Amino acid sequence: MLKLVETLSGTFVNNKSLSNTVIAGSRIDSLRSYKEAYDRLRGFLLRHPDEAAYVTVNNAHTIVEAALHDDFRKIINNSLLSLADGRPLSVLGKLKGAGDMNRIFGPTLLETTLEWSQEHHLKHYFFGTREHTLQRLKKEINRRFPKTQIAGMMAPPFREFSDQENRSYIDHINETRPDIIWVSLGAPKQERWIFEHYKYLNHGIMIGIGAGFSYLIGDIKHAPKWMKVMALEWLYRWSQEPKRLAKRYMVGNPMFIYLVLRDLLTKKSDDHVRT
Repeated sequence: MLKLVETLSGTFVNNKSLSNTVIAGSRIDSLRSYKEAYDRLRGFLLRHPDEAAYVTVNNAHTIVEAALHDDFRKIINNSLLSLADGRPLSVLGKLKGAGDMNRIFGPTLLETTLEWSQEHHLKHYFFGTREHTLQRLKKEINRRFPKTQIAGMMAPPFREFSDQENRSYIDHINETRPDIIWVSLGAPKQERWIFEHYKYLNHGIMIGIGAGFSYLIGDIKHAPKWMKVMALEWLYRWSQEPKRLAKRYMVGNPMFIYLVLRDLLTKKSDDHVRT
């Protein structure tokens, strides 16, 4: 029988255990929809008001990173939710038996969460990118999701953060007590930063959102639907940032294909999640 958690609004959040599959050693959770992802985020916040967690938003790039670096694989495999951000991951999940796995694209998760959380009065914190981008983000959120509660914003410097800076960032987040902290530092930096610091939070869920802020303000355009369906969104994204993304796609994509073929031919990743 499903365990149900009653929410303040009188509706219920499903607390059923989540199935998953393993791709190249990394756990990817089977989520059917953005609504299910949102409900699970909110469910954790309701059940654990004085605890913190984090979510990883995964694509071919992060799977390769995890296959090459044990510490990064540990970050993915110990997350509250490990999402299939890239369509190739959801397709592979279905091939490996996870028939209910659908793609949960990070920028769309950001938008749907902002929309739905207006009703539930969740507070959001935005960490990363540049100050002028955050100001544009705030303006766009106020326009599209006017009832959104913004707890705070922080644009850290584009370099390694000092211990003192990290303490001040976490202190500010704890002072504002947001429910969801969206971190935009780019993978794998954002995931490593989140993993090192989420344990110092008094409350909330950290989510590494990559270019999600830029999608929301329109600096990066969504790919046409047919390219998304054909798992070619990476190509459309590359066309918008050819220099910055060249290495990721020219080196990372062939490596990802190799890892996937090894998985499917040897069934190596079916054994267990390696932490």
